[in-house]
Amino acid sequence: MPNPFQPLQSALRALVENAQVLPATGQAVMDMVTPDLEEIYDQRTTGDAAIQSVWETEARSLYRSIRPIPRSEEHGFRYFVDGSARTYFIGTVLEQDRSTPVQVSQVGAAMVRREDDGRIRVAGSRRTLLLTLEKSQVSEALWQALEQALAGVPGYALCDSATNNRYADAMQLQESRPRGAHRANWYMRELELDLAQALTRTHEEWLVMDGSLGNEFETWRGAPLVGVAKTFRRDSRFELGTGPRARKLNLFGLLKDLQENQRTLVFPRNNEGKIVFWYVRIRPQKHLDYPLMGVVKVEMPNPDREPVDSQFVDRISGWLIAERRVTPYGRDGRWHAHLYPISIAEQVIRSQFYSEEVLKSGIRWPFPIST
Repeated sequence: MPNPFQPLQSALRALVENAQVLPATGQAVMDMVTPDLEEIYDQRTTGDAAIQSVWETEARSLYRSIRPIPRSEEHGFRYFVDGSARTYFIGTVLEQDRSTPVQVSQVGAAMVRREDDGRIRVAGSRRTLLLTLEKSQVSEALWQALEQALAGVPGYALCDSATNNRYADAMQLQESRPRGAHRANWYMRELELDLAQALTRTHEEWLVMDGSLGNEFETWRGAPLVGVAKTFRRDSRFELGTGPRARKLNLFGLLKDLQENQRTLVFPRNNEGKIVFWYVRIRPQKHLDYPLMGVVKVEMPNPDREPVDSQFVDRISGWLIAERRVTPYGRDGRWHAHLYPISIAEQVIRSQFYSEEVLKSGIRWPFPIST
């Protein structure tokens, strides 16, 4: 079998020939993204934690009971998008008094479509192998040599960990190696967005994106979609009503009495309404570890900023609850908030990744290294 990472060898050669390289022991070490990425990004992009208004037409009760709507009755959600990123530290480049970690990431996103008979097929996918360094820590000549080595090679890209890195910026990360891992995750999000924008859909074919919707969706006027987040910010506060009947709740207070097959009221992000959100309990709280388990946060673009129709939100929530089976119980710590088609999309893209063993065997420093 030919080395699948052969195109990367030209870039590694450019590094070795132009700078000193300290290879990682064991060829490659996986870099994890911590803390919880979705929760922190949700916190940094949704503005003020205090929500002071409700954004739907019927706001008589804090919770609304929802009837699950199966596909056989009304097939609303047709497309599902998820992505994955795996980042490996392979060494450090030294050039004069500067240094930068060198990381390789497998990044991808997949979209699946569900037919009326329940069969799920792949509707599209994107996959890229990233070589990531901090551009400011190498010479312009070395960076140009790397660009030239990867120019025109399909499926490969060179990334600067210091720029276009909204996840790391949101968390105010300064260290190069964590920024490299987060750069790969931001690249993954861009691939997910690319899939969503490239798809031609009717207004009856809804798309579900895994995770919160970024601010780039505030002006979205394409075919309908929602973002479904398994984890989300926990510092939200809700100031509901005025006068003696006013209520102030934190997130745990809001969700502790939310029952299975119920949703909360709809709230405006940033108190503006360009994106609206609500919470849905898709699994009973009994036997779960804490109140937020079994709850997902649903976000929807609302560029006209008008209060959304409550019956319409009920329908969307009914479709969503019907997606909770089958669950990957025991295989994922977030099983309680998984949607089956999203889990399938994640499996699709991960099945296209090379194993860690193959990566360690194929990505080496095979050239003489300065000492």
